[in-house]
Amino acid sequence: MKSIENTYKKIVDSVPDSINQEVEWEIAVSNKIAVLMQSKGLSKKEFAEQMGKNPSEITKWLSGQHNFTLRTIAEISAFFKSPMLKI
Repeated sequence: MKSIENTYKKIVDSVPDSINQEVEWEIAVSNKIAVLMQSKGLSKKEFAEQMGKNPSEITKWLSGQHNFTLRTIAEISAFFKSPMLKI
């Protein structure tokens, strides 16, 4: 079992910091979208319709694995009247 743990730790430690940061931000944006949707009582389908998107795209956004463009983040921010990012 120690060998598996050591191998896992080596793999995790080999991931570049930039990738870890990217994943952290993707999850943070996805979580914020989910919270804002919930606060507005919006289903994925309703949110998609109001944003002019397919529900499958909203599912990708909420997966935490979507690579958001600044344009998309700006559109989401404008929709919710809430900044998705603070720099």
